[in-house]
Amino acid sequence: QVQLVESGGGLVQPGGSLRLSCAASGSMSSIDVMGWYRQAPGKERELVARVTRGGSANYADSVKGRFTISRDTAKNTVYLQMNSLKAEDTAVYYCNAETFYKYNYWGQGTQVTVSS
Repeated sequence: QVQLVESGGGLVQPGGSLRLSCAASGSMSSIDVMGWYRQAPGKERELVARVTRGGSANYADSVKGRFTISRDTAKNTVYLQMNSLKAEDTAVYYCNAETFYKYNYWGQGTQVTVSS
């Protein structure tokens, strides 16, 4: 079992920045990929960014150049630095951990609202 706890969401003005954190605990040796997904009202959950155990990252086209994902293996924590935020980034952001056997764990979600 793996437990994921997100933090760092909140209200920010357009153009602002936020950093999300996801602290993982449990059977971390089984985890390959960690990442962030988001779900806006009325929309499906979508991938934002993900990073492998080896440090290879990929991003949704909509956030490339604005968001940066990083992973501190020693602390079992993954971060999402979000810059130049837009209203369309408003969503609940979920931390995800995928095992080597493609089983997925999810955090409880943290709200990010971009509004003036």
